[in-house]
Amino acid sequence: MSGIITGDQVASDLTLRPDVCIVGSGPGGAMVASRLARAGLSVVVLEEGGHFSKDDFDMQESTAYPRLYQDRGNRATADLSISVLQGRAVGGGTVVNWTTSYRTPEHVVQHWQKREGCAVTTKELAPHFDEVEQRLGVAKVELTDVNANNRTLYDGCTKLHWQVDTIKRNVRGCLRSGYCGMGCPVDAKQSAALTYLPDAIAGGASVYANCRVEKLEVSGGRVVAAIGVILDPKTQLPTGKLVRVEARTTVVSGGALNSPALLLRSGITQGPVGRFTWLHPVVGVSAVYEQRIDGFYGAPQSVASHHFAKRTEGAGFFLEAAPVHPMLSGIALGGFGGHLRANTRALAHVATTIALMIDGFDESEAGGAVTLRPDGGPKLDYPLGDRHYECFRAGMKAMVQLQLANGALEVDSLHTRGLKFTKEADLSQIDSGPMGPNRLAVFTAHQMGGCRMGADPKRSVVDPHLRHHAVQNLWVIDGSVFPTSLGVNPMESIYGISSWGAAQLLAALKSA
Repeated sequence: MSGIITGDQVASDLTLRPDVCIVGSGPGGAMVASRLARAGLSVVVLEEGGHFSKDDFDMQESTAYPRLYQDRGNRATADLSISVLQGRAVGGGTVVNWTTSYRTPEHVVQHWQKREGCAVTTKELAPHFDEVEQRLGVAKVELTDVNANNRTLYDGCTKLHWQVDTIKRNVRGCLRSGYCGMGCPVDAKQSAALTYLPDAIAGGASVYANCRVEKLEVSGGRVVAAIGVILDPKTQLPTGKLVRVEARTTVVSGGALNSPALLLRSGITQGPVGRFTWLHPVVGVSAVYEQRIDGFYGAPQSVASHHFAKRTEGAGFFLEAAPVHPMLSGIALGGFGGHLRANTRALAHVATTIALMIDGFDESEAGGAVTLRPDGGPKLDYPLGDRHYECFRAGMKAMVQLQLANGALEVDSLHTRGLKFTKEADLSQIDSGPMGPNRLAVFTAHQMGGCRMGADPKRSVVDPHLRHHAVQNLWVIDGSVFPTSLGVNPMESIYGISSWGAAQLLAALKSA
């Protein structure tokens, strides 16, 4: 794509002086780049990940994880208790997510306003979401398009009289190959790389792929430069070339974990940088059916239940399905030797359901904390406590119930030594089952917070309009500004909040 410069095309050190430098090209950075470039500002986007197109997406896990995910797909909390799935490419997580699209729930926005003094309102967000949904082709899935894996969730909830529905997805001409998490091989998924980044480039923006921003130089309360290290697209190792971007305004859009890490590397430590990080911690179960499920084909997610989605009463969670690709399943299902081989042989008959905890709404919750590893990368600590275990147990019970109600022969938990359920009376095992780090598989694909927005500089990193409290020309516009998690998949919320944030930034630039 014209306008994208890859690491192997940078032959010498560069100094650039645009109006705006944006760090990160995911839903936050791509949206801001599009809005600002089309408003006539000169924009440079710096992206650590590589630039890939549909011809590069071979639907192989062994190719996709090293290319398209942070830490080559091995990112995890410091104690290795939570696996962290996070995208790393031009287009960010939108290249590898499973297309589930939700607006930010109104009561979540109201909670942010009440607790943190946030300026954004549901009414103000509505036109931004309208535009995002039109641009990304967001549309509700018909029940006839639901694959067997998701159908077990739908039918099980229906039989138990629990709330359940099909979801909305951001696709056009989807062939339902089932490999959304490895990049769409037919360009059906409307990622940022196919939508808002081309819009930005059409407006004159330049995107530098394979450029890892090491630090922001600050002087006199302003960012004077962003310093990027060029990486070799093949090895992901530094080439020795540097990019220095001296912009009037700098926008950090690296996402939760990477945005706070960049601020910390740069000595920008005002407020709770890296703290109050939320993950929607995920536990799951696998259910074996007599008939084939083939959960590796079809839209990975097309059904969800928010029957248990409490935010301020107890530990709430929501239910979705997850695909059963061999590598991902091998990690999740666990076991060794013969046990792992048996699980793998049964994959065609396995349905997988996940419960995602809604974290961040209880005053007692501190969430996770991002600090720095010796190499400067983000180190994530996310302590698991009684509230998490209450949620995990409740989620597992609900998932086992719905799968058994739907006729599963056997349901297995994802404990290190899995619990097996063939009848509802077996649910009592969950109460006595092992809980604790690395005693059961826990995942996150939804990282939020770490640079929370708010009115109080002691409680937040950016102000209610997303400008940094202490550094005048620095803005953070991505999912890291969320004060809590959402209780829904965050992609569309990041687009919507970022579109609103870009409007705040444009207004500030015009009035300066």
